[in-house]
Amino acid sequence: MSGHVAIVTGANHGIGAATAAALAATGTAVLCAYWRVRDAEDPAVPQAYRDSRLRDAHHVVTEIAAAGGRAVAVEADLTDPATPARLFDIAEERLGPVDILVNNATGWIQDTFSPADTDHHGRALHQVSAATWSQQFTVDAMAPALLIGELARRHAARGATWGRIVGLTSGGDLGFPTEVSYGAAKAAQNNYTMSAAIELAPLGITANMVHPPVTDTGWVTDSIRQGVADSSHLVHVAAAAEVAEVIAYLVSDAARLITGNVIHLR
Repeated sequence: MSGHVAIVTGANHGIGAATAAALAATGTAVLCAYWRVRDAEDPAVPQAYRDSRLRDAHHVVTEIAAAGGRAVAVEADLTDPATPARLFDIAEERLGPVDILVNNATGWIQDTFSPADTDHHGRALHQVSAATWSQQFTVDAMAPALLIGELARRHAARGATWGRIVGLTSGGDLGFPTEVSYGAAKAAQNNYTMSAAIELAPLGITANMVHPPVTDTGWVTDSIRQGVADSSHLVHVAAAAEVAEVIAYLVSDAARLITGNVIHLR
């Protein structure tokens, strides 16, 4: 994968950080985009997870550099429509033309139509509002759409013939109770990505979504582990690096025939 350049959003922790490291290990240069998020206090969410969302991505870049890779960290507010072009400009200036896009960042917040104050794991719920909708849709739907569009325009302008888009999704076709705006925004991103798979195929670009299993990025508690164990459709509590391995495969030459899929990992 030497000679390729990737933008990975949400790359300061969890799946994003693991994906940046996995891509860098293949020789890909990586722009690690991130945004520090201060979550409200919630006794049902581990403090270590809240702390990880406040970190910058420079520790990821340092680890990549120590292993001989190339990476830069850029703090970027994905709610700003000007951010996608800025990220591509920085990547091109410091690393080269971008041909891999991993839409991993999320504006995750648990909101609900229910009057309940907490979910079945004891985590705080918020009533659906313009604020919860905006937090989710700007980061999980608008930003991926604009990033895909930016990749497509620049790719076509330079006559490139190889490209990869991977998004991260969650929820399902019948909604995502207690995370309703999150599920709806991810459904929108699914739709954008599936459209990109068809429209950008003539440019040599593949586009897929990855639906991870429950992934322990610091938020998984004993209650959640028990919920997975008791579930009839969940199988694993995965590590972020395991999901990153799948993403790294999807952007490889070996995955050139895989496009237009939502790939469920269990």
